[in-house]
Order: sequence, then C-alpha cells, then structure tokens
Amino acid sequence: MAAAAAATPNSLLLHRPSPKVAAAASSLRLTPTRAARIACAAVATPAPSYPTSGAADRGVYNFAAGPATLPLSVLQKAQAELVDYRGSGMSIMEMSHRGKEFDAAIKKAEADLRALLAVPDTHEVLFLQGGATTQFAAVPLNLCASPSDPADFVVSGSWSDKAFKEAKKFSAASVAWSGKDGKYTSLPPFDAIKQNPEARFLHICSNETIHGVEFKDYPEPQNKSGLLVADMSSNFCSKPVDVSRFGVIYAGAQKNVGPSGVTIAIVRKDLIGSAQPITPVMLDYKTHADNASLYNTPPCFAIYICGLVFEDLLAQGGLAEVEKKNAHKAGILYDAIDASGGYYICPVEKPVRSLMNVPFTLAKGGDFEKQFIAEAAKEGMVQLKGHRSVGGVRASIYNAMPLAGVEKLVAFMKDFQARNP
Repeated sequence: MAAAAAATPNSLLLHRPSPKVAAAASSLRLTPTRAARIACAAVATPAPSYPTSGAADRGVYNFAAGPATLPLSVLQKAQAELVDYRGSGMSIMEMSHRGKEFDAAIKKAEADLRALLAVPDTHEVLFLQGGATTQFAAVPLNLCASPSDPADFVVSGSWSDKAFKEAKKFSAASVAWSGKDGKYTSLPPFDAIKQNPEARFLHICSNETIHGVEFKDYPEPQNKSGLLVADMSSNFCSKPVDVSRFGVIYAGAQKNVGPSGVTIAIVRKDLIGSAQPITPVMLDYKTHADNASLYNTPPCFAIYICGLVFEDLLAQGGLAEVEKKNAHKAGILYDAIDASGGYYICPVEKPVRSLMNVPFTLAKGGDFEKQFIAEAAKEGMVQLKGHRSVGGVRASIYNAMPLAGVEKLVAFMKDFQARNP
C-alpha cells in the first residue's frame, strides 16, 4: 500500500468510500423542518452529517457552474421511473401535461417548494421557460407601468449587469451601485446604494455565479412600492430566505434544483395583472398564474426532476440544515486557499464570499492554472475552469456536491502546490 501510494503523483488524494460505507451513509436522513428566517452569514459551524450522493461512484466530481451536478439518488429514481412512470405505462416525458399523473407531479413539486422556503400565500409559484435571462425582460414589463418608469439596479457582477442592460429596453433603469471598478469582488454597504424613491423596484442578483459574491442579507428597498426583486439562480434553495421581503424571486433551475429547461418565479400576487400592453403573452405573469403554469406545454421532465430534488432537500432536514452543510463545505475550501501562503488567491472580499461558487487563481500564472485544471480532471475533478470572461479556476459546490468532493479537491490543491512550489 505504501509503495503504491509513493508511486502515485497525487498520493494525498482521498479514495472512494467502500460500497458498504457509501450505502450506510446514503441511508441517513434527517427529519424535515419548515424553513425559518435567519441571518445568512457564513459562520463556522460544527461539521454536520452528510448523506452520500454517490458522485464518486460515477467516476467524477462535477464542479460545473450549470448545468450542475444533481443528487445521485434523484437520478437513480428518475432512471427507475423513466420508461414506466409509476405504473402509467408511459414516461413522464411522453404523457399529457394536462393528465392526472403530471398534474399530481407539478402540484407536489410546488407544495414541497412552498414548504422548503415557507412561501406565504401572498405569493404565486410559477414554473416557466426561457431561463433567468428571459426574466430580465419579464420583470420590468410586469412591474413597470410604462417604459418611462424608473427602476434601480445593484450591479454586482456579470449577471446583474446583463439584467440592467435588458431592463433599459422596458424601463428607465439606472445603476444604484456598481462593483465594476473593483472587478466585482465586493458588495456595497446598504447605505451606499443610491436608491431612487420613485423607482418601481430595486433589483439585485443574490449570488453572482461568475465572480463569486453573495448577499448574506438583503437591502431594504427605499422606493414607494417597497419592491425588492432578486435573481437567485445560483443560490436558490441553498439556504432559508424570507420570501415575504421580495416582490419577485426568480431562478434558473440548473444550479441547485434541477436540469436546464425550467425557471422558477415566486411573484407577489398583487403585482400580477398590470403588465405593460406590449408584454408578450408568454412574459406576462398573469398568463401563467391564471393557468397554474400550464398555459402551454411546460418543461415536464425538468419540473419532475425539480420535484424529486425538493423531496431530497426536505429529507435532509430542510434548508437550514442544507445551509449548514454548504457553509461547512465552503469553509474547508476557502481555508485551504487562505492557508496556501498566496499560492492560491480568491479575490472576493471575505464577508461576501459565495458558498456556491468559489473562484480563485494561482499566483504562478495562467500556464499553471491550465496544468492544475488538466491534472484535476485526470483525477476525476472536472469543470474547474473559470468562466471565459474572467479565467482562473472556479469550483461550484452546490447542494448536491458531496463533502467528499470538496475534500478531494483540497487534498489535490495541497498536493499540487507541494509538487509545483
């Protein structure tokens, strides 16, 4: 054993758990609890117990930013039901979206999501298409009476910048704060956000997937309507959120809760029905609210997978427990970066570092980053290349990334540094 380890360049890497250990771990489940409003600060917590996702059994740990890794148990259940969905004789991809089987599936998915986030009765839950990018237009079209209505945007990274630019087509959007000069490595003190009291809403991106900055709490809107809107695509269902504070929450599913193809919007009911006359029918929230997300054929299979993920998150104990696991995983990775003596560098200010997306660079430069990414892939850790707009390395460690995947990455980082001083 010692000789084999010595012959292996990356001898510090963790080995896969035995099938018996993995099976025992995967049987662990926590009692579901209802989500509660909490302060979303990333603090050190005791290591929680983790159900095993089985990711290593597939040969890789997938650190992609999206579409991203899904729980193995969810994929296995979907596999078992793929040909014959619960005795129907059909796949859920084949059956009518207006049939009793899919009607039950989408209603169950909504009910479980409402339980996870404690969504109040004042808000609609909509399953939509078009990705979060389509919501960049839908939000101002639904919330602004005309293109001359002002709207405020906190531009904290690439995605909130795209949302602002799209909103300018349908509103008098303006930047209330921008992190561009600081290369999107920080978030503003809330009193530094120069809000327009006449703005129809204040828009934020709660977690910037590319740059790795995350709101730990949320600003209070100073507009007359008191509307806060959030793109939560890359940290949706990663922690509890007080939904009542928001007029609209929207999120592409392909980070934490499902495959690409479905976008979830949680919209305050009193904001529905006043869309601008030019609003396309598919971008009008009333269209979907009046038809229970079934105005046209929805992304049935994606919604079904989301429902399985919601069941899994409830089985883990709800989002308060999930947040503890996410904070623990992220803490291990950030500690390794900070303890590397400058070998690895995370540019994001510590108080606003994302628990979902961890960007970092190697002080030795781009060639070493390419080598790092290539060697990691050979060791079964894939999709670590940073976004094309910023380069470097990025580890996306969403809910379904198991603790073992983060531990293996950290072991590899230490080993790589030792071999390439």
